[in-house]
Amino acid sequence: MRAWLALLMLCSGLAAQADEVSICYNYDCAVTAKVNLQVNELRAARRLLLRATDAVEEREAISLVIGLFEVAAGQQTPTWADKGRNVNDDGVDGRMDCIDESANATAYLHLLEGRGWLKYHRVLEPLKRAPLLVNDHWAARIVEKKTGQVFVVDSWFLDNGQPAFVVPLEEWRNGAEP
Repeated sequence: MRAWLALLMLCSGLAAQADEVSICYNYDCAVTAKVNLQVNELRAARRLLLRATDAVEEREAISLVIGLFEVAAGQQTPTWADKGRNVNDDGVDGRMDCIDESANATAYLHLLEGRGWLKYHRVLEPLKRAPLLVNDHWAARIVEKKTGQVFVVDSWFLDNGQPAFVVPLEEWRNGAEP
């Protein structure tokens, strides 16, 4: 009976286990750390994603989940001090530039994809835009499975724990900001 109950819990997602994710911070991934996403955080992420009935809703959920995971990381690392963009937290331990943010968001997205929680998107590697060559900007990327349209998931613009900015790739390349 116990084995059956355990199997039922596993299949229903109630037995979600904590998961470790490697993140980085202090600009250009100068410091790396392991973050343990706890069962309650993973359940919240799963609930948000499972509510999505189409790709648009899944992108909205992804935005919220990135913020949720950033809060969790900030409870275990100094990244709680990260402020949007770079000028607001220059020199602060835990600051993140777009390289850090894109690497971390991609790690979180791979976790979601690996658990099978992304129904409408696949994760791609981060992408750089360089409008003036001196002003590179990186972001995580996803692609909608049905249409092939690429979107960026950019958490750099806002403070730690805020929902990520998710926008079509072409808009982002043209300088879109939240």
